[in-house]
Amino acid sequence: MDVQIHAIVLTIYLLGMMFVGLYFFKRSESQSDYFLGGRNLNVWVTSMSAQASDMSGWLLMGLPGAAFLLTENHGIPEALWTAIGLGIGTYLNWLFVAKRLRQYSEISNDSITIPTYLENRFKDKTSLIKLISAIFIVIFFLIYTAAQFSAGAKLFNAIFDLDYSLALIIGAVVIVSYTFLGGFLAVCWTDLVQGIIMFFAITILPIVAVTKLGGVVQVSTINSALTNLPNGLGFYEWTGIKSAGWLWIISTAAWGLGYFGQPHILTRFMGIRQAKEIKPARRIAMVWVTFSLAAGVLVGIIGKAYMSTVVSTDALAVMDGEKIFIYLVQNILQGPGLAILAGILLTAILAAIMSTADSQLLVTSSAISEDIAKNIFKDLGDKQMAWISRVSVLVIAFVAYLLARNPEGSVFDLVAYAWAGFGAAFGPAILMSLYWKRMNWQGTLAGIISGGVMVIFWRTVVKAYFNLYELLPAFLVSVIMIVVVSLLTAEPEEAIQKEFDEFIAIQE
Repeated sequence: MDVQIHAIVLTIYLLGMMFVGLYFFKRSESQSDYFLGGRNLNVWVTSMSAQASDMSGWLLMGLPGAAFLLTENHGIPEALWTAIGLGIGTYLNWLFVAKRLRQYSEISNDSITIPTYLENRFKDKTSLIKLISAIFIVIFFLIYTAAQFSAGAKLFNAIFDLDYSLALIIGAVVIVSYTFLGGFLAVCWTDLVQGIIMFFAITILPIVAVTKLGGVVQVSTINSALTNLPNGLGFYEWTGIKSAGWLWIISTAAWGLGYFGQPHILTRFMGIRQAKEIKPARRIAMVWVTFSLAAGVLVGIIGKAYMSTVVSTDALAVMDGEKIFIYLVQNILQGPGLAILAGILLTAILAAIMSTADSQLLVTSSAISEDIAKNIFKDLGDKQMAWISRVSVLVIAFVAYLLARNPEGSVFDLVAYAWAGFGAAFGPAILMSLYWKRMNWQGTLAGIISGGVMVIFWRTVVKAYFNLYELLPAFLVSVIMIVVVSLLTAEPEEAIQKEFDEFIAIQE
């Protein structure tokens, strides 16, 4: 009976998201409408959409899955320092990038995508910045979107015992449908709803689980037994300072550097109604992200303790930690009345997945249509380009589906790879473009290429011998290349420097 109730709740939710896509279909007639909603997002939609699209199914599956390992493979320290790094990165991104990017992207020929902004910012006549940027966006977002499709398939598989391949198709079809129809406005308004659902689900569940177990002391006692630590999980177990080392900690916390280069988050800054609304939006975002990240870590730790009282030791040892949120909901909230609440909490995972996957599909389709196709088919109008974007969504989703077909794939690892790729390829370029007058198009191109390539090289070659998160070395390489190449080549043209001076004058 519980499964049927979960199915009804999820179906109602999915139909609601489809309705939003249909509603905004007629309101997305131009490229600017489809990709930035006409720069008309309010404070709440901007903040919640930025954070919901940021965290994805990773918040309710990947992060708890890492913490679920407890002391094994530095489980708790990895979850903790990742969360701390992301919290700091979120704040710094809103503080140093959001307002300036909103203003500069409008000043520089009303840029509506990150590649277009970078091309217009440096007046790149070769179009190489736009082309290379679009290629990296397609590569890394295919990996990122595949992670969301995989998370969705794991959700349907765990709840309804569906075959993984069938579950993968169902999730992909729903996400693609409303993104295909409504574009940026549909994505952002659904993200508002999804962000609210995610927040309450991730914060309520650990509280309910602790109450069921009999309190915090009981949770600590159980986890002490599971980890063979008589004195419990102390400072060193939480931080990993002795077992993991400072270099590993710094590289794990370096997740926060990735924020400066995430296209699906940066476009939210570009789409807000007025630059002055960035500050209140930042406050809302920081409350959301602080509580959500803390709760995500606790779900894994508390979930391990709770499930140890439900299943055998052998079953616990082979349990997929990335499904711990689902297992908790299924085991704690049983019965006709509670099953409705369980269905609502389970929609939070779907909401997290959809809120990121739709954004990723949208940004990738914009890279194909706005940054590649527009240079080839120069005579096409806005409506035709919007339809090219919609077709791109279908193609991208199909390729992502193919990448996500392995049911053993880790959501955490896939997201980490894509996050590092965007953070290193675009983070230094975006950040420095808003603050450094001497930066030129050659330095920008060198930074994008070196950052993106270093992530791939480190991940596939170096990491097996030196376990350092690829974002940190790649980010540093990108910064160095931007500075060195910019200084070794000619200064930006006078018109570029004048535009930068006018932009800085606005800040004062």
